[in-house]
Amino acid sequence: MRSMHSVNVMEPKKLAIPRATPTTALDADALELFARVARAGSFSLAAQQVGQTRAAVSRRIAYMEQRTGQTLFLRTTRSLTLTATGRRLLPHAMTVLDAVAQARGTLTSVHAGLAGSLRITSLPSFGTTVLPPLLLKFRALHPGVNYDLILSDRRVDLQREGVDIAFRVTRKPPPDWVARPYLQFHVGAFCAPGQWAPMAHPDELAPVPLLLLGPVSMNPEMRWVRRDGSDAVICARAPAAAQSDDLTVLMRLAEGGMGVVLAPSYCVQDAVTAGRLVELLPEWDLDIRQGNTVQLLTLPRPQLSAVARAFAKFVQEQAPASDA
Repeated sequence: MRSMHSVNVMEPKKLAIPRATPTTALDADALELFARVARAGSFSLAAQQVGQTRAAVSRRIAYMEQRTGQTLFLRTTRSLTLTATGRRLLPHAMTVLDAVAQARGTLTSVHAGLAGSLRITSLPSFGTTVLPPLLLKFRALHPGVNYDLILSDRRVDLQREGVDIAFRVTRKPPPDWVARPYLQFHVGAFCAPGQWAPMAHPDELAPVPLLLLGPVSMNPEMRWVRRDGSDAVICARAPAAAQSDDLTVLMRLAEGGMGVVLAPSYCVQDAVTAGRLVELLPEWDLDIRQGNTVQLLTLPRPQLSAVARAFAKFVQEQAPASDA
């Protein structure tokens, strides 16, 4: 008989899989995703930006928090806000996001210039008159940049909707944003040439049919200030011949002779230059609650993309002289 010998069968060694650590949980992809969620203020909006599901983005952020042992977001059914730790991490994450955007831009830009997307919001009156020439000039310099425009009278939540640049007429800019004066203007009374003779005092508007933008039409009184600051009067407002939330429509009606439109000077500049409208009260300005300055609003510099920084700098260089 053949002797039986015990045979030791060696099991194959299992490959050692490195365990995730706080360091590996904060790789470039994770930081980029964190920055997008923080800027958007929403898992859903960030998921749309990166082409993932909301659940996948939420799980990735939760994994980051679990592995680092730090809570980065406070979650409620209605809001998503950064914790103190999240706020400290955000500038570093934005640096990564900016670097990724620049790297992608280097590969995809037609020239060696900037590339990426820029989300801009403004009032429709500004967005249809002042903004297009700015975009055309900037696009000529940086053809790799694309634009997402939100032109609305509603109060856009800048951070939640992922806005990079905002143009707003306001005396109280959002506290977390950097505000720079861009354009000063006045609101005046304009009509078709020859329809009425120039007026010396706002009281003379009483019998004149007015064409009013929504906010003005809600106020039964109007406060006028002499342009040199020497006088101010409050006048009762006559019933409007037409009112609208679209200033372009009211301007066209004024050009056609329906009445007097109360409009910001930057909106009617082309029509006045072309002789389609004239100013009826050249020494008086309508006082509006929001003020007479268009503010350029951006995120603080550490959170600002390279494209947004370049556009903000370009806009300031293009700022027109004050007419207020």
